[in-house]
Amino acid sequence: MSLSQALDYLREGADEVIETSCATVVLKGERAYKLKKSVDYGFLDFTTPEKRRTALLRELRFNQRLAADIYLGVEEIAGESILVMRRFDTAGVLAAQSASRSRWMPDPGQMRDLGRLIARFHAGSEICGDKHHVSNTKYVIDSNRENIALFREQLGTDLVDAYDRTIRTAYGELAPALEARFAGGFVRHCHGDLHLGNILIEHGKPVLFDCIEFNDRLSQIDVLYDLAFLLMDLWVRGHEAAANLVLNIWLEQAARLEGDASAVYAGLKCLPLYVSMRAAVRCHVSANSAHDPHGGMDKARMYLKAAQDFLEMQPAQLMAIGGLSGSGKSTRARQEAPRIGRAPGAVILRSDEIRKRLWAWPEYDTLPKEAYSPAENVRVYDHMFALTQTILTAGQSVVLDATFRESALRDRCADLARQQNAAFKGLWLDLPAAVRGRRVADRLNDVSDATPDIAINQQDIDLSTILWHIESA
Repeated sequence: MSLSQALDYLREGADEVIETSCATVVLKGERAYKLKKSVDYGFLDFTTPEKRRTALLRELRFNQRLAADIYLGVEEIAGESILVMRRFDTAGVLAAQSASRSRWMPDPGQMRDLGRLIARFHAGSEICGDKHHVSNTKYVIDSNRENIALFREQLGTDLVDAYDRTIRTAYGELAPALEARFAGGFVRHCHGDLHLGNILIEHGKPVLFDCIEFNDRLSQIDVLYDLAFLLMDLWVRGHEAAANLVLNIWLEQAARLEGDASAVYAGLKCLPLYVSMRAAVRCHVSANSAHDPHGGMDKARMYLKAAQDFLEMQPAQLMAIGGLSGSGKSTRARQEAPRIGRAPGAVILRSDEIRKRLWAWPEYDTLPKEAYSPAENVRVYDHMFALTQTILTAGQSVVLDATFRESALRDRCADLARQQNAAFKGLWLDLPAAVRGRRVADRLNDVSDATPDIAINQQDIDLSTILWHIESA
């Protein structure tokens, strides 16, 4: 039976047939059946039954890492291989939600879950030891250049040429850092196509599906480049706060799981290049989809401009937010971070989270009293300031979230900013004890160990000694 005959067999009684550039998906009852098309695009070749079968087996194996209950198996219909999947409600895919709702807002809880899920997946992914993949970043940049050049006139020659110059310069400056990322074990077998169209929300939880199986150069990549697709997608769609939240949760979890927080945060030096590359991918994909009502040349130009903008460097800034327990430091940090510095905003360093991580303690479990000794306080702040220096050196802005009760710690923030040639803003939040106590009592699943009694009984700070901007209720 030929490929066309297998398709005819599956189409009989189908509820829906979905065509993509390289596959046909037949929806029937509770199942989805996927067949590879007999196509050769250079970066993939499905022109024989053997090649199609190999690709489907890889697709099954790779996606079962993240969605085993969706990817069920590979079956044969008279010599043609078919991937069998559990059918799911496509309305739950984040891209569909974004497209169908003019005022769609990503759910913060789901974004936190997404950041944690991706960090855990990356931590458990196989590290790439094949030095052939050291140059995968350049491979993608070159591929983007060739594909964008096909639409040079339609996109605008000036914009295309300007981006080509900018990305070449950025890559040249970052090449040693990219090699260091490979040597450090951060190039791994990743998802490869981690945008909103491949993230399903099911039963309130995110599920990642449809990872790349057809080209190892697109999947054996830096974990931060894998994450960058999602960050870019959220940012360009106007969901800056969600992009910033996902980045910060991912960083916190990666710092816990990798065992070397400094190396995790140092990788932010490469982030502008990575999000730019992802926008460039979307540029030529959109240009190639002019027939698609969700694609087209206008969208391609928008993505190319975004790719250029991501590489426009902005000076790193440092903001410190202090105050007693329950004063709203963490809430304010989340509000400020997306608006500070380059995309996707500032990294938030929380003293409460750092303390739990240094003790290898579950985030929402209460630490023993010894964890709050003077010596431990010094260790927490020293670590926080060391990471701040690493992040500012990488070019990303920072928001510090801690009590900063001691004037020496507040002075240390300003000193560090001066050393890094970064603009500094200090903010002190002042609220009555009773209000702070009520806020602490209302917390759920919070990393802070403060209780209402602790918040109410904390000794007030003499505001005349605080040189930061003070906001009072």
